[in-house]
Amino acid sequence: MADVQVPEHTSFRPSPLADGVIAGPLRHPRNLEQSIPGSIHEDTTARKLGLRGGTVAGSLHMEQFPPLLVEALGEDWWRTGGLSLYFRYATTDGEGVQCFGRRPGNGQAGEQIPVWMDVEDGRRVAEGTAWVASTADKTPLEQRVETMPQPTDLRIFESLGTGRELDGIPARVEQAALDDRLAVIVEPIDHYESAERYGEAVLPPSLVVRLLTRYQRTLLADWPNLGVGLYGAIEIEHLAGPCFVGHDYEVRGRVVAVGETPKTEYFWYESTVSEPSGGADRARMLMMIRTMKAASPLWQ
Repeated sequence: MADVQVPEHTSFRPSPLADGVIAGPLRHPRNLEQSIPGSIHEDTTARKLGLRGGTVAGSLHMEQFPPLLVEALGEDWWRTGGLSLYFRYATTDGEGVQCFGRRPGNGQAGEQIPVWMDVEDGRRVAEGTAWVASTADKTPLEQRVETMPQPTDLRIFESLGTGRELDGIPARVEQAALDDRLAVIVEPIDHYESAERYGEAVLPPSLVVRLLTRYQRTLLADWPNLGVGLYGAIEIEHLAGPCFVGHDYEVRGRVVAVGETPKTEYFWYESTVSEPSGGADRARMLMMIRTMKAASPLWQ
Protein backbone atom coordinates (compact mmCIF):
# COMPACT_ATOMS: atom_id res chain seq x y z
CA MET A 1 0.00 0.00 0.00
CA ALA A 2 2.53 2.57 -1.15
CA ASP A 3 -0.12 5.29 -1.34
CA VAL A 4 -0.81 5.31 2.41
CA GLN A 5 -0.19 8.84 3.68
CA VAL A 6 1.55 9.56 6.96
CA PRO A 7 -0.25 12.27 8.96
CA GLU A 8 1.39 15.60 9.62
CA HIS A 9 2.33 16.50 13.18
CA THR A 10 -0.88 16.99 15.08
CA SER A 11 -2.09 17.53 18.61
CA PHE A 12 -5.50 16.02 17.96
CA ARG A 13 -7.91 15.51 20.82
CA PRO A 14 -9.41 12.02 20.75
CA SER A 15 -13.14 11.98 20.04
CA PRO A 16 -15.53 11.45 22.99
CA LEU A 17 -17.96 8.55 22.74
CA ALA A 18 -20.54 7.16 25.19
CA ASP A 19 -19.73 5.96 28.74
CA GLY A 20 -16.49 7.93 29.04
CA VAL A 21 -14.88 6.23 26.02
CA ILE A 22 -12.55 8.25 23.82
CA ALA A 23 -11.34 7.22 20.36
CA GLY A 24 -8.32 8.10 18.28
CA PRO A 25 -8.46 8.50 14.49
CA LEU A 26 -8.39 5.59 12.08
CA ARG A 27 -4.75 5.06 11.09
CA HIS A 28 -2.93 2.77 8.65
CA PRO A 29 0.37 1.47 10.14
CA ARG A 30 2.98 0.27 7.68
CA ASN A 31 4.78 -3.08 7.79
CA LEU A 32 8.29 -2.06 6.80
CA GLU A 33 9.77 -5.45 7.74
CA GLN A 34 8.22 -7.34 4.83
CA SER A 35 11.65 -7.80 3.30
CA ILE A 36 13.04 -9.81 6.25
CA PRO A 37 13.09 -13.40 4.88
CA GLY A 38 11.72 -16.08 7.17
CA SER A 39 10.07 -13.62 9.56
CA ILE A 40 6.41 -13.37 10.52
CA HIS A 41 6.42 -9.94 8.81
CA GLU A 42 7.27 -11.41 5.39
CA ASP A 43 4.21 -12.29 3.29
CA THR A 44 5.29 -15.73 2.05
CA THR A 45 6.35 -16.98 5.49
CA ALA A 46 3.24 -15.61 7.20
CA ARG A 47 0.90 -17.21 4.64
CA LYS A 48 2.60 -20.58 5.00
CA LEU A 49 1.75 -20.37 8.70
CA GLY A 50 -1.91 -19.65 8.02
CA LEU A 51 -1.89 -15.85 8.34
CA ARG A 52 -3.28 -13.42 5.75
CA GLY A 53 0.11 -11.85 5.10
CA GLY A 54 3.13 -10.31 6.77
CA THR A 55 2.11 -8.84 10.12
CA VAL A 56 2.53 -5.38 11.59
CA ALA A 57 4.46 -5.76 14.86
CA GLY A 58 2.46 -5.17 18.02
CA SER A 59 5.07 -2.70 19.24
CA LEU A 60 4.22 -0.48 16.25
CA HIS A 61 0.55 -0.51 17.21
CA MET A 62 1.61 0.90 20.58
CA GLU A 63 2.76 4.06 18.80
CA GLN A 64 -0.87 4.95 18.15
CA PHE A 65 -1.82 5.26 21.84
CA PRO A 66 0.21 8.15 23.39
CA PRO A 67 -2.07 11.04 22.31
CA LEU A 68 -5.10 9.16 23.62
CA LEU A 69 -3.34 8.30 26.90
CA VAL A 70 -2.21 11.88 27.46
CA GLU A 71 -5.80 13.01 26.86
CA ALA A 72 -7.14 10.46 29.37
CA LEU A 73 -4.36 10.43 31.96
CA GLY A 74 -2.33 13.59 31.43
CA GLU A 75 1.26 14.36 30.47
CA ASP A 76 2.44 12.33 33.48
CA TRP A 77 1.92 9.25 31.34
CA TRP A 78 5.36 10.01 29.86
CA ARG A 79 6.88 10.09 33.36
CA THR A 80 5.25 7.25 35.31
CA GLY A 81 2.72 5.76 32.90
CA GLY A 82 2.17 2.25 31.62
CA LEU A 83 0.50 0.58 28.63
CA SER A 84 -0.31 -3.14 28.70
CA LEU A 85 -1.68 -4.97 25.63
CA TYR A 86 -2.59 -8.55 24.76
CA PHE A 87 -2.66 -9.06 20.98
CA ARG A 88 -5.57 -11.01 19.52
CA TYR A 89 -5.55 -10.35 15.77
CA ALA A 90 -2.59 -9.77 13.47
CA THR A 91 -2.97 -6.91 11.01
CA THR A 92 -1.22 -6.51 7.66
CA ASP A 93 0.46 -3.62 5.87
CA GLY A 94 -1.69 -0.49 5.76
CA GLU A 95 -4.75 -2.10 7.34
CA GLY A 96 -6.87 0.50 9.14
CA VAL A 97 -6.90 0.35 12.95
CA GLN A 98 -8.31 2.62 15.65
CA CYS A 99 -7.44 2.87 19.34
CA PHE A 100 -9.86 3.46 22.21
CA GLY A 101 -9.74 4.05 25.94
CA ARG A 102 -12.02 4.93 28.84
CA ARG A 103 -11.38 7.93 31.03
CA PRO A 104 -10.52 7.24 34.70
CA GLY A 105 -13.49 6.69 36.97
CA ASN A 106 -12.19 7.62 40.42
CA GLY A 107 -9.22 9.84 39.59
CA GLN A 108 -6.93 7.95 41.96
CA ALA A 109 -3.26 7.51 41.06
CA GLY A 110 -2.56 4.06 39.69
CA GLU A 111 -6.10 3.40 38.48
CA GLN A 112 -5.99 1.20 35.40
CA ILE A 113 -8.19 2.31 32.53
CA PRO A 114 -9.26 -0.14 29.80
CA VAL A 115 -7.74 0.42 26.37
CA TRP A 116 -8.17 -1.47 23.12
CA MET A 117 -7.60 -1.39 19.36
CA ASP A 118 -9.94 -2.56 16.59
CA VAL A 119 -9.81 -2.90 12.83
CA GLU A 120 -12.48 -1.10 10.81
CA ASP A 121 -14.96 -3.99 10.95
CA GLY A 122 -14.74 -4.17 14.75
CA ARG A 123 -12.42 -7.15 15.15
CA ARG A 124 -10.29 -6.73 18.25
CA VAL A 125 -6.58 -6.32 17.52
CA ALA A 126 -5.44 -5.76 21.12
CA GLU A 127 -6.86 -5.11 24.56
CA GLY A 128 -5.44 -4.19 27.92
CA THR A 129 -5.00 -1.35 30.37
CA ALA A 130 -3.07 1.90 30.91
CA TRP A 131 -2.24 3.97 34.01
CA VAL A 132 -0.07 6.64 35.58
CA ALA A 133 1.87 6.17 38.82
CA SER A 134 2.52 2.64 40.01
CA THR A 135 -0.66 0.60 39.96
CA ALA A 136 -1.38 -1.41 43.11
CA ASP A 137 -3.52 -3.93 41.22
CA LYS A 138 -2.00 -6.57 38.99
CA THR A 139 -2.42 -5.91 35.30
CA PRO A 140 -4.37 -8.41 33.17
CA LEU A 141 -1.06 -9.60 31.71
CA GLU A 142 0.41 -10.23 35.16
CA GLN A 143 -2.73 -12.19 36.01
CA ARG A 144 -2.30 -14.25 32.84
CA VAL A 145 1.22 -15.21 33.87
CA GLU A 146 0.05 -16.27 37.33
CA THR A 147 -2.82 -18.43 36.04
CA MET A 148 -1.30 -20.02 32.93
CA PRO A 149 -1.36 -23.85 32.83
CA GLN A 150 1.80 -25.90 33.12
CA PRO A 151 3.13 -27.04 29.72
CA THR A 152 3.07 -30.76 28.92
CA ASP A 153 5.02 -30.96 25.64
CA LEU A 154 7.75 -28.39 25.12
CA ARG A 155 10.32 -28.93 22.40
CA ILE A 156 11.59 -25.50 21.34
CA PHE A 157 11.82 -24.11 24.87
CA GLU A 158 12.19 -27.39 26.73
CA SER A 159 15.49 -26.32 28.28
CA LEU A 160 14.68 -22.64 28.78
CA GLY A 161 13.15 -22.83 32.24
CA THR A 162 12.12 -19.90 34.41
CA GLY A 163 14.45 -17.58 36.24
CA ARG A 164 17.06 -17.40 33.49
CA GLU A 165 18.67 -14.00 34.06
CA LEU A 166 21.02 -11.73 32.18
CA ASP A 167 22.16 -8.25 33.20
CA GLY A 168 24.49 -5.46 32.18
CA ILE A 169 23.44 -5.71 28.51
CA PRO A 170 24.33 -2.45 26.70
CA ALA A 171 21.42 -0.86 24.83
CA ARG A 172 21.05 2.28 22.76
CA VAL A 173 18.66 3.59 20.10
CA GLU A 174 20.45 5.70 17.52
CA GLN A 175 18.98 8.75 15.81
CA ALA A 176 18.82 6.83 12.52
CA ALA A 177 16.39 4.32 14.06
CA LEU A 178 14.17 7.13 15.33
CA ASP A 179 14.31 8.83 11.93
CA ASP A 180 13.15 5.58 10.30
CA ARG A 181 10.11 5.49 12.58
CA LEU A 182 9.34 9.18 12.15
CA ALA A 183 9.17 8.67 8.38
CA VAL A 184 6.11 6.43 8.78
CA ILE A 185 4.83 6.79 12.33
CA VAL A 186 1.04 7.12 12.40
CA GLU A 187 0.95 9.57 15.32
CA PRO A 188 3.82 12.06 15.05
CA ILE A 189 4.40 13.95 18.30
CA ASP A 190 6.74 16.88 18.89
CA HIS A 191 8.31 14.98 21.82
CA TYR A 192 10.04 12.66 19.33
CA GLU A 193 11.96 15.49 17.65
CA SER A 194 12.13 18.35 20.13
CA ALA A 195 14.16 18.53 23.36
CA GLU A 196 12.01 21.37 24.65
CA ARG A 197 9.88 19.44 27.15
CA TYR A 198 12.26 16.78 28.49
CA GLY A 199 15.70 18.05 27.53
CA GLU A 200 16.23 15.32 24.90
CA ALA A 201 14.19 13.75 22.11
CA VAL A 202 11.86 11.09 23.50
CA LEU A 203 11.57 7.52 22.20
CA PRO A 204 8.12 6.37 21.05
CA PRO A 205 6.78 3.15 22.62
CA SER A 206 8.04 0.98 19.74
CA LEU A 207 11.64 2.04 20.39
CA VAL A 208 11.28 1.67 24.16
CA VAL A 209 10.32 -1.91 23.32
CA ARG A 210 13.41 -2.17 21.12
CA LEU A 211 15.58 -1.17 24.08
CA LEU A 212 13.92 -3.67 26.39
CA THR A 213 14.01 -6.58 23.92
CA ARG A 214 17.82 -6.48 24.09
CA TYR A 215 17.45 -9.12 26.81
CA GLN A 216 15.43 -11.39 24.53
CA ARG A 217 17.73 -10.92 21.55
CA THR A 218 20.78 -11.70 23.69
CA LEU A 219 19.10 -14.72 25.30
CA LEU A 220 17.99 -16.25 22.00
CA ALA A 221 20.94 -15.23 19.83
CA ASP A 222 22.09 -18.83 19.36
CA TRP A 223 18.93 -20.70 20.37
CA PRO A 224 18.51 -23.80 18.17
CA ASN A 225 15.40 -24.64 16.12
CA LEU A 226 13.71 -21.41 17.12
CA GLY A 227 11.34 -21.14 14.19
CA VAL A 228 9.28 -17.98 13.58
CA GLY A 229 8.50 -15.68 16.48
CA LEU A 230 5.96 -12.96 17.12
CA TYR A 231 4.87 -10.72 19.98
CA GLY A 232 1.93 -12.14 21.92
CA ALA A 233 1.68 -9.40 24.56
CA ILE A 234 3.62 -6.31 25.64
CA GLU A 235 3.46 -4.24 28.81
CA ILE A 236 5.73 -1.20 29.18
CA GLU A 237 5.94 1.28 32.03
CA HIS A 238 7.93 4.49 32.43
CA LEU A 239 9.57 4.50 35.85
CA ALA A 240 11.42 7.82 35.89
CA GLY A 241 10.46 9.82 32.84
CA PRO A 242 10.75 8.88 29.16
CA CYS A 243 13.67 7.13 27.46
CA PHE A 244 15.81 9.12 25.04
CA VAL A 245 17.41 8.74 21.64
CA GLY A 246 21.20 8.44 21.43
CA HIS A 247 21.47 7.60 25.13
CA ASP A 248 23.53 4.73 26.58
CA TYR A 249 21.53 2.37 28.78
CA GLU A 250 21.84 -1.08 30.31
CA VAL A 251 19.20 -3.81 30.26
CA ARG A 252 18.59 -6.74 32.58
CA GLY A 253 15.92 -9.41 32.40
CA ARG A 254 14.66 -12.82 33.46
CA VAL A 255 12.27 -15.48 32.19
CA VAL A 256 9.14 -15.69 34.36
CA ALA A 257 7.06 -18.42 32.63
CA VAL A 258 7.11 -20.92 29.76
CA GLY A 259 4.05 -22.42 28.09
CA GLU A 260 2.38 -23.82 24.98
CA THR A 261 -0.75 -23.78 22.85
CA PRO A 262 -1.74 -26.20 20.07
CA LYS A 263 0.06 -23.99 17.51
CA THR A 264 2.77 -22.24 19.51
CA GLU A 265 5.30 -22.41 22.29
CA TYR A 266 5.83 -19.22 24.24
CA PHE A 267 7.61 -17.64 27.14
CA TRP A 268 7.14 -14.55 29.27
CA TYR A 269 9.99 -12.40 30.47
CA GLU A 270 10.51 -9.21 32.42
CA SER A 271 13.18 -6.69 31.46
CA THR A 272 14.29 -3.33 32.84
CA VAL A 273 16.31 -0.55 31.23
CA SER A 274 18.45 1.60 33.49
CA GLU A 275 21.19 4.18 33.44
CA PRO A 276 24.62 2.54 33.10
CA SER A 277 26.67 1.18 36.02
CA GLY A 278 23.81 0.62 38.40
CA GLY A 279 22.04 3.89 37.71
CA ALA A 280 18.34 4.61 38.07
CA ASP A 281 15.77 2.38 36.36
CA ARG A 282 14.02 4.18 33.50
CA ALA A 283 11.46 1.69 32.14
CA ARG A 284 10.27 -1.89 32.51
CA MET A 285 8.55 -4.40 30.26
CA LEU A 286 6.61 -7.65 30.53
CA MET A 287 6.74 -9.47 27.19
CA MET A 288 5.20 -12.65 25.77
CA ILE A 289 7.10 -14.17 22.84
CA ARG A 290 5.36 -16.82 20.76
CA THR A 291 7.10 -19.19 18.35
CA MET A 292 5.16 -21.05 15.69
CA LYS A 293 5.46 -24.82 16.00
CA ALA A 294 4.87 -25.26 12.27
CA ALA A 295 8.07 -23.32 11.52
CA SER A 296 10.34 -25.32 13.82
CA PRO A 297 11.97 -28.59 12.70
CA LEU A 298 11.28 -29.96 16.18
CA TRP A 299 7.56 -30.02 15.34
CA GLN A 300 7.69 -31.15 11.71
